[in-house]
Amino acid sequence: MAERLWDRTRRRVQEEVVDAALALFLEQGYEETTVDQVVAAAGISRRSFFRYFGTKEDIVFGDLAEQGPVILEALKARPDDEPVWDALGHAFSALSTLVDPERGVTITKLCMTNPSLRAGHLEKHLRWQQVLAPEVERRLGASDAPVGLRGEAIVATALACLDAATTAWLAQDGSNLDELRRLYEIALAAVRSG
Repeated sequence: MAERLWDRTRRRVQEEVVDAALALFLEQGYEETTVDQVVAAAGISRRSFFRYFGTKEDIVFGDLAEQGPVILEALKARPDDEPVWDALGHAFSALSTLVDPERGVTITKLCMTNPSLRAGHLEKHLRWQQVLAPEVERRLGASDAPVGLRGEAIVATALACLDAATTAWLAQDGSNLDELRRLYEIALAAVRSG
């Protein structure tokens, strides 16, 4: 029981630090905000900060890379006979259940408007690609193509469509997740028909 209480307390402190940091990032800019300013706003010590986060970037990305396995499980749960593009779209929808929507929009805006965060965001997507490509390849069945090529290409394309849709969604107002799904479908249709 004490361990669960510790986990809850840890999660609550992390969320408070993230909220304080995001407010500063929006007010001052990500690059202009220091870790010292974040710890002062959150009311914790610098040492405590580094127990919860390895870097300032970790405040923004949290467990983004670890969400790849969540998407993979959602993909595996889709019927094998479902078209792979549709299955991936449904699997990406699992992300909306992992993040507080308001916080997710703020983080997405930061990632899309800050070059260093954008680069980190794309690097995390490469990790998702490594996780998802083998399952996509399995769904496609045997082929003469080099092993993994088709899975990597499809996942990379789907992630690029998701990024393009997210950029368009944020330009609109970034509040309606159904609109993000619709924009993803439009981007995907453009790639598939082009």
